[in-house]
Amino acid sequence: MNHRPEQGRLPGDGRLEPDFEQMRSDGYAAIDLLVDHLSTLSDRSVGHVGSAGEMAELFSADPPDRGRPFTEVLSHAREDIFANSLLCNHPRYFAFVPGPSNFYGVLGDLLASGFNIFTGTWLESSGPAALELSMIDWLCRTVGLPPQSGGLFVSGGSVANLTGLAVARHDRLDDRTDDAVIYCSDQVHASVDKALFLLGFGSHQLHRIGTDSEFRLNPDRLRQAIARDRAQGRQPFCVVANAGSTNTGAVDPLAPLADICTQEGMWFHVDGAYGASAALGRRSGELLADLGRADSLVLDPHKWMFQPFEIGAVLVRDKTLLAETFRTSADYMQDAKTTGQEINFCDHGIQLSRGFRALKLWVSLQCLGLDAIREAIDRGIVLAEMAAREVQRDDRFEVTSPACLGIVTFRYVGNRLDGRARLDEINGAIPHEIMATGEAVVTSTVLDGRMVLRMCVINPRTSEHDIRRTVTMLADTGDHLARHADGVG
Repeated sequence: MNHRPEQGRLPGDGRLEPDFEQMRSDGYAAIDLLVDHLSTLSDRSVGHVGSAGEMAELFSADPPDRGRPFTEVLSHAREDIFANSLLCNHPRYFAFVPGPSNFYGVLGDLLASGFNIFTGTWLESSGPAALELSMIDWLCRTVGLPPQSGGLFVSGGSVANLTGLAVARHDRLDDRTDDAVIYCSDQVHASVDKALFLLGFGSHQLHRIGTDSEFRLNPDRLRQAIARDRAQGRQPFCVVANAGSTNTGAVDPLAPLADICTQEGMWFHVDGAYGASAALGRRSGELLADLGRADSLVLDPHKWMFQPFEIGAVLVRDKTLLAETFRTSADYMQDAKTTGQEINFCDHGIQLSRGFRALKLWVSLQCLGLDAIREAIDRGIVLAEMAAREVQRDDRFEVTSPACLGIVTFRYVGNRLDGRARLDEINGAIPHEIMATGEAVVTSTVLDGRMVLRMCVINPRTSEHDIRRTVTMLADTGDHLARHADGVG
């Protein structure tokens, strides 16, 4: 039997939407699930990590030919998708960098998605583009950049680093990378390595400078490295500084590094994906006071500004350099050309198709107010300092880096067990044991060649009880692993 439609006739009515009452009912069901989840978050497991085999079995079926009711699909998502995730907005999620999010940001995302806003060109999004420009200008003022600065929103720190370093390459090297050298500390984020690879730099052109006792880039060592490279005929071109390193939260000495870059005619790029947003806080302002010295700066509002994933930002001291670096022409884009102060964000970065990321940040700030954001930032810093004190009180631990911008690292030493390899093994195993319980998530990292534990405390939902409970679990788990290693218990 021939099931093809008659020639020239469309199958069905071509619509992909239910009736409006069904939309309303299904929308309420989704919001109800979200509110139920958020209202019980602290009482829930931090999440579950399924095996590849388990997950493949759950999602092995092809999509159905005929659709299912949304409530049935929602139940499937709740039981098989969300339940097999680590909840990075959970109050005891201390791994990597948590994503606390906030409900108004979620609603902003919902609206941006529902209206399906395209922000690649002014022609299609004059209102959204004007809002994004306003939010970018506010971020520039917040970190102390001058009036001629600008930027754009991107997915996160990785793309922001790529964008900022592309501008640096274009402005200082005219896109020729031969013999150019970039300097950073040994605590630089891996996205910088990726960005430089994509921009045509070899790994030998990234020179890592040793850090001080608090894991900050050492200006004296930097000066020596620059002089050595110039003497060998190389071209020192860029310094990448951390404003809140991922490992320890360390902030490199921004003012001395900026002075070196000015004296040497070098580009100063600051990776503040983790820490720069904390400049809003009252307790971290002095530490981040020199962010405005940067030629390019990266920050992630989905971290310290508590936005849903994903929203990062790249800011540049001279906004005209963005268009000089990225603008291209195409016949099919002629109707979207701009004049005067109107801009096309597609000319300022990599993306043509781009969503309306600025809306969730604007909605959050309008509904919550800056004071609430400042207080939440300060709270995270205070709780990390509290975590450090809890660790110091327990002789089974030693602090390996001081609490800085919400991060503290420490090492389980038990009763001063002998052998670095043995302690490294135990510290590396502790996070996996804790994660398996669903009670908390903490990760490990390596500092000075030693395996250490790391807590990142930036979630406003986190309580003092959550901190004490987690530190106790870490110590008890270390004891259990140590006894097991000794063949006891």
